[in-house]
Amino acid sequence: MNIRPAHQGDLQQLVDLEQMHLNDELNAGAQTSLDGQAFGKAELKQLIEHHWICVAESDDTASSEIVGYVLAGTWSFFENWPVYRNILNKLHQFSLDNTQLTKKNSCQYGPIWIKQSYRGQGLFKLLVNGIKKQINPEYRYMVTFIAEDNMASFSAHTNKASMQVLDFFSFDDRDYYLLAASTD
Repeated sequence: MNIRPAHQGDLQQLVDLEQMHLNDELNAGAQTSLDGQAFGKAELKQLIEHHWICVAESDDTASSEIVGYVLAGTWSFFENWPVYRNILNKLHQFSLDNTQLTKKNSCQYGPIWIKQSYRGQGLFKLLVNGIKKQINPEYRYMVTFIAEDNMASFSAHTNKASMQVLDFFSFDDRDYYLLAASTD
């Protein structure tokens, strides 16, 4: 498995993977409003060019396939979505490692998608470590939110990514955990 930063040549595979997992989540009975968790081609292109996407590329086939990815971006990218504005409005209330979280020392992390047939093989931790390496030169912390009913993601983030719960909040009739981790 090759863990690396995404490049423009990956764009269509990222769009396809995003759409596949978005449909999986919706078919599993999730809310139809994912509060900014779905990205189209234009957003993914912008994230590749100006922010961070880390991919897991299978070396099992002759035509390397992206089987997972995680993204992160500056707050200026995410603040167009209401749920992120809500988080930003209270970000200053939280600290990690005795440091107050701010727009200047943190960025938004996630979502992370891994193709179903590759789950449970350690890719989650590899992708999180890969994105941390990309983010670290610019931001000391990464922040994310996870729906209360997504216990698999909550468990992975708290156990494998060492993310700490900062808050529990409601937004648009859905409950979320707010988490953060150091990029060190």
